[in-house]
Amino acid sequence: MSTNGLADKIKKANQEIFSEVLANRRHIHKNPELSFQEHNTCAYVKEQLEKIGVDEIKEMADTGLVALIKGNNPDSSIVALRADMDALPIKEANDVEYKSVNEGVMHACGHDVHTSSLLGTARILNEVKSDFDGTIKLIFQPGEEKFPGGASIMIKEGVLQNPNPKSIIGQHVMPLIDAGKVGFRSGMYMASADEIYVTVKGKGGHGAMPEMNVDPVVITSHIIVALQQIVSRAASPKIPSVLSFGKVIADGATNVIPDEVKVEGTFRTFDEEWRKDAHKRMKKMAEGIAESMGGSCEFNIKVGYPHLKNNPELADRTKSWAKEFLGEENVVDLELWLAGEDFSYYSHEVPACFYRLGTRNEEKGLTNSVHTPKFDIDENALKIGPGLMAWLAIKELENQ
Repeated sequence: MSTNGLADKIKKANQEIFSEVLANRRHIHKNPELSFQEHNTCAYVKEQLEKIGVDEIKEMADTGLVALIKGNNPDSSIVALRADMDALPIKEANDVEYKSVNEGVMHACGHDVHTSSLLGTARILNEVKSDFDGTIKLIFQPGEEKFPGGASIMIKEGVLQNPNPKSIIGQHVMPLIDAGKVGFRSGMYMASADEIYVTVKGKGGHGAMPEMNVDPVVITSHIIVALQQIVSRAASPKIPSVLSFGKVIADGATNVIPDEVKVEGTFRTFDEEWRKDAHKRMKKMAEGIAESMGGSCEFNIKVGYPHLKNNPELADRTKSWAKEFLGEENVVDLELWLAGEDFSYYSHEVPACFYRLGTRNEEKGLTNSVHTPKFDIDENALKIGPGLMAWLAIKELENQ
């Protein structure tokens, strides 16, 4: 079949299954489950895959799934597609028929969209599997929102083996981009994400007698200000880095100096070697300042997801194929994004491309950011999401 003929066939299939994809999205949105607790979601996805006719389904990481759709000559080329299934501990504020029925749990990051879209992609691929050579591996993973990340567990359990995909593609909602459009970026895209936990200890006492105390509040203030030099003076200006502290607890009073202060923050960057170096520098600086001022410092770093890198060749290919499928005017360029994403683990194992599906519609008031109680999408995005991913997967098989 010609390229144009296959693209038209996929677009037609996407329109025909839209109501089904929509129903899946609303069911998953209405019944969200937290990270690594996606038992019902996993069972639902498995049931839908079986209805489609996918017969090679394997459970992984307790609440994850991997499935295979084989075309002609299944060993000739292999590409993986990934969706995440977990929700966030957020109370939904939307007044919609598919509002979360699980109090305090909400699909506020679009994982319901990713999962329902990939289910739609699976149906399309199964319908056109006689039109392509190779195998497409479908990954439905748990726990993207919670350390250590479902992707890392899936990888340890062999999701990138038997068969081994030569590349992987992921799709994520983006409320900054209008529905009907998608966004791509080549190279560095999303930051590593580490959590910092600091306890500064001194000797508390009356605020009117500072000479009798070792003030951990003052020590902490020096540490917070000084650590910003790690980013402004030790980091190369060519490597974006962010160090932010969002929680400081000094449980004293107007006239009471506490014995200790607790601080929590985040460090994000785009280079793994610099990341390791920065960790050492921050710890050494904080401990040194505390000691020089008569106190002590426990500086702990919870190493999170690595930075996400889009393979330049794969990203450029998928961007050009998206233009073929959607039209050049519907494909935009993405800027660096300092948020973290556990798809990054895959990107350090095989060539990867992580792109954005526009979900914004100002006329409908659908402009809220992810991770907020009123996040929702223009569901018309699902009229292109499944088909585009099917198209990209088939084109990548052809390229391999």
